[in-house]
Amino acid sequence: MLLTGAEIVVRCLQEEKVEYLFGYPGGAVLFIYDELFKQDKVRHVLVRHEQAAVHAADGYARSTESVGVALVTSGPGATNAVTGIATAYMDSIPMVIISGQVPTPAIGLDAFQEVDTVGITRPCVKHNFLVKDVKDIAETIKKAFYIAKTGRPGPVLVDIPKDITAHKCEFVYPESVSLRSYNPVVKGHHGQIKKAAQLLLEAKRPMIYTGGGVVLSNAAKELTKLARALGFPVTNTLMGLGGFPATDKQFVGMLGMHGTYEANMSMHYCDVLLAVGARFDDRVIGDPKHFQSEPRKIIHIDIDPSSISKRVKVDVPIVGDVKEVLEELARLIEAEKPNPENSAAWWRQIDEWRGKQCMLYKGSDEVIKPQFVVQKMWEVTGGDAFVATDVGQHQMWAAQYYGFDEPRRWVTSGGLGTMGFGLPAAMGIQLAHPDKPVAVVTGEGSIQMCIQELSTCKQYRLPIKVVSLNNRYLGMVRQWQEFFHGNRYSESYMDSLPDFAKVAEAYGHRGIQITKPSDVEGALREAFITHKNDLVFMDFQVDSTENVYPMVQGGKGLTEMILAEDL
Repeated sequence: MLLTGAEIVVRCLQEEKVEYLFGYPGGAVLFIYDELFKQDKVRHVLVRHEQAAVHAADGYARSTESVGVALVTSGPGATNAVTGIATAYMDSIPMVIISGQVPTPAIGLDAFQEVDTVGITRPCVKHNFLVKDVKDIAETIKKAFYIAKTGRPGPVLVDIPKDITAHKCEFVYPESVSLRSYNPVVKGHHGQIKKAAQLLLEAKRPMIYTGGGVVLSNAAKELTKLARALGFPVTNTLMGLGGFPATDKQFVGMLGMHGTYEANMSMHYCDVLLAVGARFDDRVIGDPKHFQSEPRKIIHIDIDPSSISKRVKVDVPIVGDVKEVLEELARLIEAEKPNPENSAAWWRQIDEWRGKQCMLYKGSDEVIKPQFVVQKMWEVTGGDAFVATDVGQHQMWAAQYYGFDEPRRWVTSGGLGTMGFGLPAAMGIQLAHPDKPVAVVTGEGSIQMCIQELSTCKQYRLPIKVVSLNNRYLGMVRQWQEFFHGNRYSESYMDSLPDFAKVAEAYGHRGIQITKPSDVEGALREAFITHKNDLVFMDFQVDSTENVYPMVQGGKGLTEMILAEDL
C-alpha cells in the first residue's frame, strides 16, 4: 500500500506515540495538516505564534519523560521557531521539530517563504535533516526521535519540502536505527567510579553539586539515596532544582549568581566536589580563576564528554548516564559504610554560614513584596504545583522561595534566558498534567512577549494560573543599572502598561489586580482553589525597588556576594 509523504509523517508520529503536536499551519505543510485532520490519535494544538509552539513542546517534554514535538511551515514559520529551538538546545531538552520547506525544484531560487532552515538552525540543534526523497521520511523521523532522546538530549529538526509530502511510497517504520557516528556512552568506567568512591569516603569538606542532568536522566531517587548514604551537603543549579528535595536538611539551597550564601561558600571551600549532570557554567561558579584558587578534588559525572573539563579541570572524569553511574557509586559507598564524623566539623561550618539567613527580606504592610507572593503560593499549593517562569527577577524569586521536592515540577529557560517562555511552556505542562495545578510566574515585561497565547489557553480550556509580579520595570535590567550604572534607568521603566486583569477578561479568562499585601493570600486561594478550573491572571502590583539577593556580579567569584545586609 502506497502512502503520501504527509501520511507517512503522521503515521510516524503515531508510531512514536506522540500525544500532542504543537503547531501552526502554512502553505508548505498543508498536506501534513490535511492528514492530521483525518485522524484522532495525534492531537494538534493550534498556538498563536510558532515560538510558542516550540516552547509548549518544550514545557511538555520537561514535565514528562517524552519528546516534545512541534510542526511549523517554511520561511517565517521556521524563523519564528528558532528562539524556541535555541531555548531547548541550551537546556538539553528532547524535541523534534518538523518544518515545511518550499518544493524541491524551488530550493535555492528565493521562492516565496523560503529560508535555508537547515543552515539557520545548525548552530542551535543537536542535529538536523533535509529530506529529499519520500522514501527517507520514515527512517529520518525515527533517527530524529532517537537522537533527540538519547545521550545528552536536544532538539532535532526535520525539514521536509512540500512536494516530498505529496509523493508516494510504501510505509515501513524501522523498529530501531543505528548511526555509526553516534554511540553515546551510557555505562560509566568502573575504575573511575571506584576512584570517586574512595575520594568521597576520605573527604573532610565534601560537596555534591547537581544540575539539569539529574532531572533529564530521571536520577533524582538515585541522587537522594547516594546523598543520604554519604550525609553530604547538596546544592542544585537553577536547572537542577527538584533533583534533590528542597525541604531536606542536607539541601543548602541553589548556588550561583543568585544562590544562597551557604551554598556558594560550601562550593568554594569544599575539599572534594562531586559534580553530577552539571557544567560549571558562568552563572554557577562565576570567574573560573577565582573558583580554582582553592585546592580541591573534583569528580565530574556527565553523559556528554565535551562538558567535562570544559571550564574547570577535573580530577576524576566519569562519562556515562547519570542514573547508572549514581546507582553503581551508591552500591560502592553503602558497602563501605561512611563515617559521619569525617564531615562533622564541615557541617558546623555550614550551619554557621546558614546563620546569616541570606534569604530574609524586609516585609511590609504597605506594599506587596514579590518574595512574599511566591512564599504564599507555595503555602496555598502545598508545594505541589508545576511552576513555569519567564526570565528576570521573578524567575529568581520563584527559584529561591518555591521549594521543589520533586523533579520536573520546575520549568524555566536557564541557558538562553528566554523572555516569553513561561506561558506557552505552561500550556504544554497543563496538557501533559491536566489534573495538576500549573502556575506561570512572570513579569509585566515577559508576559507581553507571548501574551497572545491566552487565546490558545481559551481554545483548549487550560486552567493555568498566571502570577505576574508587576513592578513596572524590566526588573533585572533595572537592578543592574542601579548597582553598576549609576541609577541610570535607560529604557527599563515600563510606563504604558495595560490593565492586565482586563486583558485577561478580554480573552475570556478571569483577571484580578492585587495591590495590598493583605489580599495576596486570598487572591491565590481564589485562583488555585475556588477557580481551579479556570485560567486566572493575577496582576500583583509589587514593590518596584526590590532586588534579588544574594547576587554575584558577572566576572566575580562565588565568595564575592552582595547581600541585602551589605547595602
